[in-house]
Amino acid sequence: MPNPVVNKASTEWNGELFTGSGTTTLETSGKATFDVAWKSRGEEQGGGTTTPEELIAAAHATCYAMQFSNMLKENGTPPTQLNTSAAVTFVAGTGITGIELTVRGTVEGIDAATFDDLARQAKETCPVSQALSATEITLADVQLA
Repeated sequence: MPNPVVNKASTEWNGELFTGSGTTTLETSGKATFDVAWKSRGEEQGGGTTTPEELIAAAHATCYAMQFSNMLKENGTPPTQLNTSAAVTFVAGTGITGIELTVRGTVEGIDAATFDDLARQAKETCPVSQALSATEITLADVQLA
């Protein structure tokens, strides 16, 4: 069994929910730090900061593209290009109410029915899809500073 790979991100939040703000950092890659605030999440789409749902959408679109590309390769029809997106819907007071994946692909030697079937299988077997349907989330460490 291969060694597990652990990726990390962190958020520093200042203040209360509605007037506070923070930053989320991709720690493992060190590639980005994003501003986060409630206004973009629950009041005004595209308000200049990112949201947990946008980050989930990015992770899901990426994972899905990777899973689908591998399934197409295993089918003997590796893709030339896949364009994937994920739209995560959030309703204040309710939470995440749905995720819609879309994919457009350029793949030689495959018919539409097989492409569709593999696309649906990739949605079910994508590790992020599976993680989002998981019921167990652990809280490993809690300390009051």
